[in-house]
Amino acid sequence: MKKSHEKLGMFEFVSMMALLMALTALAIDAILPALPIIGSDFGVRDPNDAQMLISFLFGGLIIGQLLYGPISDSFGRKKLIYLGITLFIIGCFVSLMAPTFYIMLLGRLIQGAGIASTRVLTMAMVRDEYFGNEMGKIMSLITMVFIVVPALAPSLGQLIMLAGSWKLIFAVFIVISMGGMAWLGIRQPETLPRKDRKPFTIKRLKEAAKIVLSNRTTMGYTLTSGLIFGAFIGYLLSSQQVFAVVFDAEEHFPLYFGLLAIFIGCSSFINSKLVENFGMRRLCFNALKAIIAITFFFTITISFFDGKPSLPVFMFFMVCIFMCTGILFGNFNSLAMEPVGHVAGVATAIVTSIQNIVSLGFGAFIGNLFNGTVYPLAIGFLCLSIISIIAMLWTESFKTKFPVSTVHINKDITPME
Repeated sequence: MKKSHEKLGMFEFVSMMALLMALTALAIDAILPALPIIGSDFGVRDPNDAQMLISFLFGGLIIGQLLYGPISDSFGRKKLIYLGITLFIIGCFVSLMAPTFYIMLLGRLIQGAGIASTRVLTMAMVRDEYFGNEMGKIMSLITMVFIVVPALAPSLGQLIMLAGSWKLIFAVFIVISMGGMAWLGIRQPETLPRKDRKPFTIKRLKEAAKIVLSNRTTMGYTLTSGLIFGAFIGYLLSSQQVFAVVFDAEEHFPLYFGLLAIFIGCSSFINSKLVENFGMRRLCFNALKAIIAITFFFTITISFFDGKPSLPVFMFFMVCIFMCTGILFGNFNSLAMEPVGHVAGVATAIVTSIQNIVSLGFGAFIGNLFNGTVYPLAIGFLCLSIISIIAMLWTESFKTKFPVSTVHINKDITPME
């Protein structure tokens, strides 16, 4: 196992990876308070259509994720991150100067395609350095740190709009992404040495893709994470409307949104302490069972309020759901990547792309169902958590008990189903 992070220091390594990964969250969440204003400025008729500013960024993520991972296995991680952040900056300029809503969407697509590099390659860099439950712990720490960004991003977006136009949000994106790129270039060594790089050939890509796609564990946990993340995307897309329409709390939206995001971060921190004692599988299985129980009672409760509960009731249930959700994100990614570390670049590209396709499809469906109530959110979380636990059981051949420690697989051996 390489230990380039020891030269950098684990704290700085985790912080840097979190910042780079959090650029995606920043690009999504900072414009949430601006969605109705942007829609109004461009003459968008249906308020739900403004959600496309988020959906198109996810679409760009899917496109970019298919490219960066495989290429990075041949040319290294850092160069591709530089390329992706540069593309993200170009997309920010396009959105900043967009004369129409469609050009604005094009800019968001380019931003997604660029920032996909940090989403994919930070995971690959962590996989280069760590394995098993240790990787789960590091991913949880990274999740905990980078969750501060979505917690603060809506407030940042709102503050920027108070200081000027929503267009300034994209200028801030440019400054922060350039700072992250400089930090990476100055402080972080390349995690994939030349001797470990693979030749960039179609044959090798096909072989690597076959290894990933034929691995039941990798594909099972990819599907499982995509499903439960789909419910979260549904919340993300409709959150501004939920707080503004259902609870008449548009001005305090960043506060409530950030509070819920902090609970995900707290959950990730707790997971980092528990994972080495209980194992990723056991924690995920119990977290999914808890989400099913919570969302079942949530759905029953809101039926007494015609889908419009009081804000404290809504926040209570969402805190409970997000405390469980925070356990899942880092662990599911680690479980999916664990057997395929020797083709980490290709594996990360395939895993994250499938996750995003599944989650964006379900999330956009849930978001577009917004009807002035929280029924779509509650039912979406309930249904997708049930399907997720079934997918996890299928992945583990319907085992209901899981060992504490994961099996360490030799990186030089091709994982076979």
